Amino acid sequence: MRVTQSMLASNFLNNLSKNYQKMATYQEQLSSGKKINKLSDDPLSAMKGIEYRRTVSQVQQFESNFSEANTWTQTTNDALSEANSVMQQIRDLTVQASSTGTVTDSDRTAIADEVEQLRDQLVTIANTKVGDKYIFNGTDTVDKPIDVDINTVGTTATLNINNQPVQIELSKGIYLQVNADGSKAFSNDLFSDLNSLLSDLKSDQPSQPLDSYLSKIDDHINAILSELSLTGARSNRIELMQDRVTQQETTSTELMSNNEDADITEIYTDYSVQQSVYEAALKIGAQVMQPTLLDFLK
Repeated sequence: MRVTQSMLASNFLNNLSKNYQKMATYQEQLSSGKKINKLSDDPLSAMKGIEYRRTVSQVQQFESNFSEANTWTQTTNDALSEANSVMQQIRDLTVQASSTGTVTDSDRTAIADEVEQLRDQLVTIANTKVGDKYIFNGTDTVDKPIDVDINTVGTTATLNINNQPVQIELSKGIYLQVNADGSKAFSNDLFSDLNSLLSDLKSDQPSQPLDSYLSKIDDHINAILSELSLTGARSNRIELMQDRVTQQETTSTELMSNNEDADITEIYTDYSVQQSVYEAALKIGAQVMQPTLLDFLK
């Protein structure tokens, strides 16, 4: 087959165009820092990148949920710990008031005043909020679980506690309860018993021996400690889930980076080589394609 000048020119321009396209690809990779800038660059890697990015996006959506869950459990833990401390103080005061022969009427009155303040502190604890949400009223986070009424008869606490679990989605399709059961930690019997204790502390003729309240107080303390233990277990589970999800995000991010990010040093080297090839091709092409007298005579 006879090779003509036009065939040489066509082949030269075709190869030169391919060379130039490679240079343009390297330039784009250097500019973007990515080795895949469009689906046609590497369809398989591009599809993998889409899947990695979807996984990272899903994980990141739950980061705020973990933050909220941790806030719930930490605030609940702090509140129940404080409630336990208050109940221990009430118990100590009850033991002190039960001592026969050493406690005067004025002593019992002073103890009653202190117990009353501690009872009111329990009401405040039971009405603890996270942001604008009550944490001990189940799914009814808008209304107070305990409402206090001060009147001529005395102070009464009205309980209307919702005990439904508050659940937060921490992973796709996985929900975890984050609240304690306020109806167990701050039961109606708790405040009823404390009001009866106060009444007997202030009375010259108590309805029952003061030390008989100790077993009731212990039961209430155990109820608070039980909810405190459950809260600690929930907090530990949240931490484990968060660690696993964080690791999943880290792994997916690394895979996505390895799949998409360009090795700048390697790309720059390849670009320099391709540029040298391109420049050499231009010089050789200029020599090969110089027309001769015979070309014009053909």
